[in-house]
Amino acid sequence: MGTVKAHDLVALEDKFIKKIIKTTAFSRFKKAEERPTELVGMVDKIVERCAGSPLAATALGSLLCTKTSKEEWEAISIRSNVCTEETGILPILKLSYNDLPSHMKQCFAFCAVFPKDYEIDVDKLIQLWIAHGFIQEKQVRLETVGKQIFHELSSRSFFQDVKQIQATVEEIVYDGSCYSRTTCRIHDLMHDVALSVMEKVCALATMEPAKIESVVTTEESSQSEWLPNTARHLFLSCRDPAKKLNSSLKNSSPAIQTLLCDTYMSSSLQHLSKYTSLQALQLCSQRRSFQLKPKHLHHLRYLDLSRSRYIKALPEDVSILYNLQTLNLSGCESLCRLPRQMKYMTSLHHLYTHGCPQLKCMPTDLRKLTSLQTLTCFVAGSDPNCSKVGELGNLNLGGQLKLRNLANVTEVDAKAANLVNKEIRELRLTWNFRWDYYETSWRDNEEDAKVLENLKPHDGLHAIGIQSYGATTFPTWMTMLQNIVEIHLFNCRKLVWLFSGECDTSFAFPNLKELMLKGLVCLEKWWEIDNDGMQGEAMMFPLLENLHISDCVKLKALPGHPTFPKLQNVCIKKCPG
Repeated sequence: MGTVKAHDLVALEDKFIKKIIKTTAFSRFKKAEERPTELVGMVDKIVERCAGSPLAATALGSLLCTKTSKEEWEAISIRSNVCTEETGILPILKLSYNDLPSHMKQCFAFCAVFPKDYEIDVDKLIQLWIAHGFIQEKQVRLETVGKQIFHELSSRSFFQDVKQIQATVEEIVYDGSCYSRTTCRIHDLMHDVALSVMEKVCALATMEPAKIESVVTTEESSQSEWLPNTARHLFLSCRDPAKKLNSSLKNSSPAIQTLLCDTYMSSSLQHLSKYTSLQALQLCSQRRSFQLKPKHLHHLRYLDLSRSRYIKALPEDVSILYNLQTLNLSGCESLCRLPRQMKYMTSLHHLYTHGCPQLKCMPTDLRKLTSLQTLTCFVAGSDPNCSKVGELGNLNLGGQLKLRNLANVTEVDAKAANLVNKEIRELRLTWNFRWDYYETSWRDNEEDAKVLENLKPHDGLHAIGIQSYGATTFPTWMTMLQNIVEIHLFNCRKLVWLFSGECDTSFAFPNLKELMLKGLVCLEKWWEIDNDGMQGEAMMFPLLENLHISDCVKLKALPGHPTFPKLQNVCIKKCPG
């Protein structure tokens, strides 16, 4: 095979640079005629500074957007050096950075800890900012301020490629605990700006792509060069990061505040007393137990053990981590229990427990975690020493929530959970798998219907998934979710129809874009009443784009075509009816 001739990218023409600057600098004005004439006249001079770079134009335009006077614009024009081959556009990017408020400077500079072109989880990044005390606010939630900071930095081009990643169909079917997440990246030149500020305090150990399959890598050549005593924030994505850390810490004692290990750790960590300054820790362990001792981690505020699939339990003294704000245990497939005294971890804001299929219950007195904002999975246990789902009632939860083993929940507890007043965006409800699911004589479980009726969610819900529900009908609130975007129904094997005839079908599901039905073996029709008796049928599912139906053996037909005016993707399998 031949190679394609390389082409050098030329600079953008001034007219395009001018358009970028005008669009960003005057974004607060709805109409062109509203733009101040004296400022518009200065744009040509600013264009010269950018030397055809769209990133420089966007950065300068975003900076100018925050300035309203001619004097401020002139000051920026004077301070912005013309881009040259030698300096590139770094002077302009640094000018944009230097104009930030001090707390935003801290937040962005911290991002130097990540490798170039790394896909950053935005929620995780904000939690790390909070863990290090970069955000100080008493009147508003720190997470809310963190999101505002992120959006402001994004608008100024410090972050790019911001996108929401949805769970795939396969993930939803085979792992009902997959949630959507927002990610971003940093342009390489913006990363250079952050690194110029944090160079002495950040240390990075990665395995070069060309050497991934090689037994010998450059990391063996010098175990200490990469980790100076000035280092405070560490990121490791090399082979067996524990081995590298153990070797490096033999002869050095940096006061490590951040340790992010992005690859599996098979060796044991040594020199445990040298981790006492840690405020943020991410480990992906292949061992069966948590290696660090909580008594050494009094300053820890962020702990991510996600994907540590062999850990069966955390040490009980984890509950002495009184300053811990984030605990991520998602994907710990062997985790059987949480520390019994978790009720004392009163600083906890975020607890990620989804993807832990062996977890049998939640520890007692969960209601005492009054700072908790995120709980991704609550497992209802049958043991009297477990927390009941009603203990969620007074917790101000939001975001994503999965309730598992709902067969262990009573109608009273379901009502006490008070979901209707929680700003949950993604809700998944799962009943216990019953051994007689495939028996056609299986009786209608009326208790399931009562429980679901009392688990009515907040009106702002965006996605709902229901699995192994045992009643024949859904409550009427299912057709009143005006903001719902996704509905996933799995193995509700006694369900006869989807929607009650009591609902106003004229405006049902105006925002629904994805509907997935799997294993609804008794489902015969969409509505309780005949289609002929319905009013406004054509308005149903006006925005539906994706429809997946499988193993619904009694379903005979879809609603009329006008019901799905925006339908793009249809997948129907194993529906002989």
